[in-house]
Amino acid sequence: MSHSREQGHEGHDGARIEETIPQELVHKHASTEVLLTDWTTQGDNRHTVYARWPHLHRFYPYPDRRFDPLLFVETVRQTFPLLSHVAYGVPFGSHLVWDDFSFEVRPEAMTVPQGPADVVLEITCTDVRLRRGCLVSMNMHAAVRLNGRHIGDSSTRFTNHSPAVYRRLRGEHDLAEVRRRAVPPPPPLPPAAVGHLLPENVVLAATERPDRWRLRADMDHPVLFDHPVDHAPGMLLLEALRQAAHAASPTADRVVTGMSVSFEGWVELDAAAWVSVAPLRGDVLRAVVEQAHGTCLTAEITLGPVPPARPRGSDHAPLQMATTGLTTH
Repeated sequence: MSHSREQGHEGHDGARIEETIPQELVHKHASTEVLLTDWTTQGDNRHTVYARWPHLHRFYPYPDRRFDPLLFVETVRQTFPLLSHVAYGVPFGSHLVWDDFSFEVRPEAMTVPQGPADVVLEITCTDVRLRRGCLVSMNMHAAVRLNGRHIGDSSTRFTNHSPAVYRRLRGEHDLAEVRRRAVPPPPPLPPAAVGHLLPENVVLAATERPDRWRLRADMDHPVLFDHPVDHAPGMLLLEALRQAAHAASPTADRVVTGMSVSFEGWVELDAAAWVSVAPLRGDVLRAVVEQAHGTCLTAEITLGPVPPARPRGSDHAPLQMATTGLTTH
């Protein structure tokens, strides 16, 4: 089966570029949060998804005139609900839960262009498990191109739970009560220490240890908490890992180029959570997110050198950072 819109026209790699898909298909409330523009299903669990990246973003920074690796991750994340709904019949109201996620990007290929930044994701789904015609779980691999150039890959495994099953797993969670009981975010680290400009985008707070930080879960954040949730969103946790890697390696010549993450339990919003990192091997850090009840997440974070900046006026946009503009669960 294939899908194709009638509106718009094609850009690089055939990307559809005039509009984004409906926000409910990517589990976002704000249409400005949607990065995906179209999709095609080839059969045999193969799909092509199209996206367009903004030149300015109010959360994902471009300090070296290169797209943020976490913008890459958010783009991939939006394909999970999209394809679950349109290709595998998952009804709205179901809950997609990450088991593991890994990605690797090529920073030298992620230069912000002068013109449109059209992204194509070639998706292959494997070990697709159904029960009575309903998706239970799958693995998903994405090979990603920016304006025709390969920039990275990702792999994930996630499960799908009906509302009734999710309630059995999580219990009854009144979202208003979750918000009322949430721990107020402590003061943030200096933004420059974690690769940001604005304090409201910092998700870590200092502790007495230089290798351990407290998670800041600001439920009023318009990007990380785009809609009400009963636990810390996955994208908040991945952002915390990225910021912890920056805080632990505060040199301007290193950037996060990959992660391998295992989600071992939910991070609750009504209790403190702690993020710690330690050297593992070479340019790889070991990271852990913990709460009083135990380990919630383990990860390996890979750092790489920042590629030399190209002269202005070549094929990228000038150095900028947005506080407004286009911007998981």
